[in-house]
Amino acid sequence: MKSHDPRLIRNIGLFGHGGSGKTSLAEAMFFNAKMLTRLGKITDKNTVMDWEPEEMDRQVSLGMAVGYIKHGKTLINLIDTPGDANYVPDARNAMSAIDMALMVICSASGIEVQTERYWELAVEQKKPRALYINKLDRERANFDAVLEEIKQTFKVIPVPLVVPIGQEDAFEGVVDVLLGKAYRYAKDGSGKCEEIPIPETMTDRIEELRMQAIESIAESDDELMERYLEDQELQPEELVAALGKGLSQGSIVPLLSGSATLNIGVDLLLNFIEGSGPSPLDVPPLQAHDVSDVEKLIEVVPATDGAFAGLVFKTIVDPFAGKLNLLRVFRGGLSANAEARNATREANERIGQPLKMQGKKQEPVDDIVCGDIVALAKQRDTRTGDTYVDAKAPLIFDMIKIPDGSLSFAIEPKTKGDEDKIASALQRIQEEDPSLHTRRDAQTKQLILTGMGQGHLEMTIERIRRKFGVEVLLKAPKVPYKETIRASVKEVRGRYKKQTGGRGQFGDTVINLDPLPSGSGFQFVDKIVGGSIPRQYIPAVEKGISEAAERGHLAGYPVIDFQVQLVDGSYHTVDSSEMAFKIAGSMGFQTAMQKAQPTLLEPIVDMEITVPEDKTGDVMGDMNSRRGRVLGIDSKGRNSVVRVQVPLAEVLRYEPDLRSLTSGKGCYVSSFSRYEEVPHNLQAKIIEESKRESEE
Repeated sequence: MKSHDPRLIRNIGLFGHGGSGKTSLAEAMFFNAKMLTRLGKITDKNTVMDWEPEEMDRQVSLGMAVGYIKHGKTLINLIDTPGDANYVPDARNAMSAIDMALMVICSASGIEVQTERYWELAVEQKKPRALYINKLDRERANFDAVLEEIKQTFKVIPVPLVVPIGQEDAFEGVVDVLLGKAYRYAKDGSGKCEEIPIPETMTDRIEELRMQAIESIAESDDELMERYLEDQELQPEELVAALGKGLSQGSIVPLLSGSATLNIGVDLLLNFIEGSGPSPLDVPPLQAHDVSDVEKLIEVVPATDGAFAGLVFKTIVDPFAGKLNLLRVFRGGLSANAEARNATREANERIGQPLKMQGKKQEPVDDIVCGDIVALAKQRDTRTGDTYVDAKAPLIFDMIKIPDGSLSFAIEPKTKGDEDKIASALQRIQEEDPSLHTRRDAQTKQLILTGMGQGHLEMTIERIRRKFGVEVLLKAPKVPYKETIRASVKEVRGRYKKQTGGRGQFGDTVINLDPLPSGSGFQFVDKIVGGSIPRQYIPAVEKGISEAAERGHLAGYPVIDFQVQLVDGSYHTVDSSEMAFKIAGSMGFQTAMQKAQPTLLEPIVDMEITVPEDKTGDVMGDMNSRRGRVLGIDSKGRNSVVRVQVPLAEVLRYEPDLRSLTSGKGCYVSSFSRYEEVPHNLQAKIIEESKRESEE
């Protein structure tokens, strides 16, 4: 495949809530551009973009997919993103690689929560935005209602370019507002259409929309605006060019409509992308950091003749095909088999043969040009977020921001002895999905896997099984309770004496045990005077107490926030040893704990829960039932942000509950706050469960 002129490249991302029809729209675009001989369907499991087995089984996108379209002389790189909250990080990665975000909205469901999140992300990253109202053939489809919702939710006045003729069962075609032409389509998915007169019931509205569109477009070009005010006629090609200018500047948000599954209006969408979509050379300069001085910013101006610079926005790992890295080139270019510098890893990588991705299929490309999106194979050290540069251009782009995961599970092999296989599989899968995190909990000794939600983690386990042949179990992680004391005890003796046939063991300690403020940890104070315990044995006493504190007293959980003062003791010149004093210290601590009113502590987390306004009361009531404390409520558009503090034990599996409570429209972030005492009525149950687990 030959490379393209950057001016004729379009990098488009499809964003929207799950079920809005993004994958079907991509399929119709491929078909209309004659990239396919047959229009695939999600229900038939034969679309270009949903190619992972898990996606075909569930009939939903579970990660971004990349394809390309040749439309006329234009190369359109298309990125289809998942609309499920579990896979938001992939959509964020895609946003960093595109030049225009096309928000796909279901005409029956309207604007849903993930669409709002993606719109905010596009605004944050200053990406040009366009809208596509899809599924106008569906029951309860309402173009005007969605148009009004767009104005209220996104706070913009969109420019309708393509509006429907009829809705629901009566939907039969669309009107091109700027050209003033109407088209009736066949409903067999062929995309065939015929030009028809604009229905009389629509003529006045179309003329009104046309004049509004021309005025909005003219405002983006001073010369056109001057001619418009002088009542001069503006030519279609002038309007198309000015529309592209306004789109790139963010002053115009075009709106198109149709039906992806019926393939109605998709051809006009392709024409719009070709004629008015921003090219890679139209986007504003990017900010990068100087490798030698990260505080120094460098402006990266898109250009064909500049030093090569690009960003790896996705890593795909396959145990058979190896690793593929998707690269967006922002400046300059490279030929096949050239060498580039991975500025992030400080390593050189040989490019090899660049590839164009068409779903799971790959096609070699001659070279890499500015603005293009290609896949690089066999890159040794590269992964998502890395910056590729020419050695002469020592710069690095900001790392792609990955949101923190919201749900954790303990992970363990189904078959004993597969621990090493799990570790290897997790390492590979995290290269592909950096939103996954693993850690070994030092207290519970469990391997903890954290992701965006239950669906995300379950899908990860399926992929580990399919790709790496490892069967894995997910279990709710143990709550890392702690123990502490509420009272002081004085002069508690710990005495260890053991006499055998030869040399015996003798250690004698006297300690004071006092509670400390939260967060103080363990403090050991040596108050021995007069040599009642020789200096060489005192560290052993501290170690014995420390190890006993790790094992706990009530339920085997670590004891925190206490002070031990070693105030007295005795020794034997022959029988005393470090081991004897270590045991004596441990015995004294255990005895003191019994008298110091020991109690259990539980971790408390801070949560910010974003939900639709009408679900705020439900969420607050649910939090109250979980022993949560509502700290405040903030408004955010049509949503509320509920700030709460709640015991970790009550929200270990909160993500699926929140999705059920809010019909999938809620999301949250959480962080550790502090430890608090467990209510007395719950302590006995926790202690009993801990003892039972220890016996097992």
